[in-house]
Amino acid sequence: MSESEPLDVERIREDFPILEREFRGEQLVYLDNAATSQTPDPVVDAISHYYRHTNANVHRGLHHLSQEASIAYEEAHDRVAEFIGAEGREEVVFTKNATEAVNTVAYAWGLAELGPGDEIVLTEMDHHATLVTWQQLAKKTGADVKFIRVDEEGYLDVDHARELITDDTAMVSMIHVSNTLGTINPVEAIGEIAHDHDALYFVDGAQSVPHMPVDVQAMDADFFAFSGHKMCGPTGIGVLYGKERLLEEMQPYLYGGMMIEKVTYEDSTWHDLPWKFEAGTPVIAQGIALAEACDYLDDIGMENVQRHGEELAEYAYDRLSEFEDIDILGPPGDDRAALVSFNLDGVHAHDASEILNEYAVAVRAGDHCTQPLHDKLGIPSSTRASFYIYNTKAEVDKLVAALDEARQLFA
Repeated sequence: MSESEPLDVERIREDFPILEREFRGEQLVYLDNAATSQTPDPVVDAISHYYRHTNANVHRGLHHLSQEASIAYEEAHDRVAEFIGAEGREEVVFTKNATEAVNTVAYAWGLAELGPGDEIVLTEMDHHATLVTWQQLAKKTGADVKFIRVDEEGYLDVDHARELITDDTAMVSMIHVSNTLGTINPVEAIGEIAHDHDALYFVDGAQSVPHMPVDVQAMDADFFAFSGHKMCGPTGIGVLYGKERLLEEMQPYLYGGMMIEKVTYEDSTWHDLPWKFEAGTPVIAQGIALAEACDYLDDIGMENVQRHGEELAEYAYDRLSEFEDIDILGPPGDDRAALVSFNLDGVHAHDASEILNEYAVAVRAGDHCTQPLHDKLGIPSSTRASFYIYNTKAEVDKLVAALDEARQLFA
């Protein structure tokens, strides 16, 4: 499919047989994609093919299977690098998830570089994966943590960012797309402010890479993290992008096999990038399958993916806005990514989710790993509907109809 064409959603849904499941006579409406997307048959087939035909450890054997697996695993790094605009495989480290990618930078870079007087700047909408990691690292190093404000409409206050980021700032870390508000943040602008003060810049792309074209070089990110399981890939794999010069300077914080070059009883030296950060048997099948997921999304066209998700989010925003007793979090419907978080007056988010589940509508309820943001908003939790390439406006209508049942039940 070429860019800027409407998605053939019915054709795409054929690749996701799980969407045909029924519960109590109701066909599944899966609207929990911000947590985990479903996995298409070509990606499942890639995993199966590896285990059926190529299963062997990588970089350790001279036999045919090991050579085949090693080539496929290395080429997976190349494919992911191409997908996000990295210069090459040296800048792409496979981890087990985005959280581990953040921790890799925090402990491999932060422990060595941060100390009292240094500042880490985050945002009030950051996911726990980044917020908690940098918060706890600051406690270990004596660094201070500051937070860029979120305004009443759910946007980052860029003027406040300019005030917070100073020559004492060592790291600015922010989420690209809010998994709660749907806000698409101005990463290039914030990154420029960070670099003007010689600070490094980390972008959490867990909610952006699955939904829009991403070019890490264009945004000039020093580090960038995302997960495979939110972008049609398998669970158990994440990606850390880092500028090659920074990864070269950093020391690994996980040690063991594969990441070493030479070992003596007295000392060890490290393998080339990216392998020095991939200790032990790596995520071989997952990496190969993630490369297949990149192919799958590119065949659809990331601009098409983005447009479809944002159209569904705007439609859901408009439908939910018809009701005075529904409070929607975040920016207007025409300026958000592919999700809508909301609360129905008088109904706890968990209760709403349970009732929606009775109609086979799968959503997420809770604080979405943004508990401080919910505290700031003065709410304990929210209900989140998040969309992807296989969702339809008819499914949004079913969500709205099921919410009406919840409304009547709690009236």
